[in-house]
Amino acid sequence: MFKFKGKISVIGAGFVGSTTAYTLMQSGLASEIVLVDINKNKAEGDVMDMNHGISFVSPVKIISGGYELIKDSSIIIITAGVNQKPGETRIDLLKRNIDVFKDIFDGILKYCSSDSVILVVTNPVDILTYISIKISGLSKKNVFGSGTVLDTARLKYLIGERVNIDVRDIHTYIIGEHGDTEVAAWSLTSIAGINIDKYCDICRRCGDLDKKICRSEYETKTKNAAYEIIDRKGATYYAIALSVKRIIECITGGENSILTVSSYLDGEYGIRDICLSVPTVVNDKGIDSIIETPFSPEEIKALRHSADSLKKTAELAGF
Repeated sequence: MFKFKGKISVIGAGFVGSTTAYTLMQSGLASEIVLVDINKNKAEGDVMDMNHGISFVSPVKIISGGYELIKDSSIIIITAGVNQKPGETRIDLLKRNIDVFKDIFDGILKYCSSDSVILVVTNPVDILTYISIKISGLSKKNVFGSGTVLDTARLKYLIGERVNIDVRDIHTYIIGEHGDTEVAAWSLTSIAGINIDKYCDICRRCGDLDKKICRSEYETKTKNAAYEIIDRKGATYYAIALSVKRIIECITGGENSILTVSSYLDGEYGIRDICLSVPTVVNDKGIDSIIETPFSPEEIKALRHSADSLKKTAELAGF
């Protein structure tokens, strides 16, 4: 384990990008943070605002500007993208974001090194991670997405609230697409090492209710969480910024932690040539390895369905 104090660049100063930069500023993980956005005034304003709080955190240099400033960055986080227009289809939105990503990589590739880790956060994250690998030519170990790290945390929160247990003692995974076809891995869900079914037998907080009735409800709540938040406040950014910080901690600390980031599969689970989320070892190399976890046959089937759905979307987008 080591303490990283290097340079991290964030591409995109929207809600997610600026909140991510702020969260990283507070974390003490970086000695320098660069914020790049096509709206230079917005990026400059964010940097000014954060710099005024420097005396309250560990020493860190925060600057904004063009892509040339990302040189020597160990980690580059992409949060930039366009918003959906009224009446616009998902595929049309994706195609516009692909154009944005082509421009981004035109800028990034001039200044990043082959060892730089690139973390994609922009949605649809799985497709844009896949496309980032294709258009950048960088190592599949170095380019990956935030995936279902946040979705997994959302499910843990719901379970923790139901059983009144610290979420850190709850272990579960949301796998597959970060989106409509994501899969809750109930077969491996446990509390304090006890299978969720057995724990429910012990817990009895639900009285005589069938312990399985909450599963579809919690899957739906997890899947629709972002829609619920967006409906109330217009965007989600706090929790995703914290989940990005957690991923960055795994990289900078060389932790070998297991996270459900979106990575390129090449035969694992019988899935090839697409990016989606499965338990993955993350360290200072980026993606160290993908773990073929013993999910139930039904979950594997659903995971493959999720992969097929993502492949169809990629094909419609021209990849």
